[in-house]
Amino acid sequence: MLDKRKIRLMTKMAIYEKKYGEEDIKISGYYKKDYSSLNTWITLIWVSAGYLLAAALLVLCGADAILEGLTFLKLLVLIAIAAGAYFALLIIYGIGSGKFYRRKHTQAKQRVKKYYRDMSRLEKIYKKEYRDHE
Repeated sequence: MLDKRKIRLMTKMAIYEKKYGEEDIKISGYYKKDYSSLNTWITLIWVSAGYLLAAALLVLCGADAILEGLTFLKLLVLIAIAAGAYFALLIIYGIGSGKFYRRKHTQAKQRVKKYYRDMSRLEKIYKKEYRDHE
């Protein structure tokens, strides 16, 4: 005879495995601080690379306009503005990505915990069926 509880539980677990399973287990293998720190550093490296590429592109495209009336003081102001924008961008992305990855780790950990709880429920159902058939 089919057990509706067991079928629902197995369906729920299969949906979880297909949707989140592999990534959540990978994420929950890290401590929260390690996971968020690693991914925040990766984000900051990519933001730096993007900023450097964008700055280089702006300099190359607007080289004539920049060099036209350039003095040493204007050059220092431009460098200060570029550095200020870069550090502001790093701070914003660093804080945002840290919060994002901490939340992502917490959610993954909760889903894995719920999955393991469902797995133990399923095991209890199987044990009960086995005892009943003996």
